[in-house]
Amino acid sequence: MAPLIDIFRALADPTRLRIMALLRAMELSVGELAQVLGQSQPRVSRHVKILTDVGLADRRKEGAWVFVGLGDRVRVEPLLAAADGWRRPEDHEARADRDRLTAVRADRAAAAEAWFADHAAEWDAIRSLHVAESEVEAATVAMLSAGMVGRLVDIGTGTGRMIELLAPLANQALGVDRSPEMLRMARSKLSDAGLASVELRQGDMYALPLPPGSADTAVLHQVLHYAQQPAAAIAEAARLLVRGGRLLIVDFARHEREELRQRAAHVRLGFDDAQVQAWFGDAGLILDEVQELAGGALTVKLWLGRKGAGPLSKRIAA
Repeated sequence: MAPLIDIFRALADPTRLRIMALLRAMELSVGELAQVLGQSQPRVSRHVKILTDVGLADRRKEGAWVFVGLGDRVRVEPLLAAADGWRRPEDHEARADRDRLTAVRADRAAAAEAWFADHAAEWDAIRSLHVAESEVEAATVAMLSAGMVGRLVDIGTGTGRMIELLAPLANQALGVDRSPEMLRMARSKLSDAGLASVELRQGDMYALPLPPGSADTAVLHQVLHYAQQPAAAIAEAARLLVRGGRLLIVDFARHEREELRQRAAHVRLGFDDAQVQAWFGDAGLILDEVQELAGGALTVKLWLGRKGAGPLSKRIAA
């Protein structure tokens, strides 16, 4: 931990105080920070490095972009509380920063809208093959709300829908995705939903950027059918869980829709219960619940596993 004097030195600059205020509102790329602050990217990067060196900010590279968020909450929250106590009436610069931040949000939303417009037909074609997404989401919430969600990690978060859905049940929520484009879409969506403080990270489902025991609940929602190595992805998700922690997989039951390999890049054509149970067992998980949602050419299934302890598996009829 940096000495207290170094922390206060890092904050003894108007630009760095402005950066802290902006990061409190939402995670931003270095380019977006430069846009809001009206400064060059190299200059903003130097300020960010000073904040990062004392643990007040956290930098993460996602493709060609570098995103910046607040640092460890144990370090940052007392300083934010002090800033609230010392806050003076909002000045012109703070109002201008807030207005430019609104413009950044609008740019993200426009990019997200364009992306979804380009992919809407593909997504709608797959959705038409199974029960309504609202039914899947209701089943997901019901299954997880039966226990403590705690620290939630959504693996392959995509557009952030599971974070948006489950964050109210969680103490903390973090989404991981390999695609920088998807993470930018998620940031826009979650910001619009008032969840700008949710953490998003770029990472591979086979090598998640998190330590063991960092999650109480992990979710793989419509992700596993893209996996070349589903067993490895499940084992990596299980690694994150505390003892008694839960892993929920939402995916398709085994099917024969071969066209989805070409049309939607599906690697696996669904899964059966015995297969998932075997993978859970290899990862130190016990299959706790299985729920089936039939209705359409594809059947959606939910498999809930528990690490290290739990009752024998039980089936819930749809």
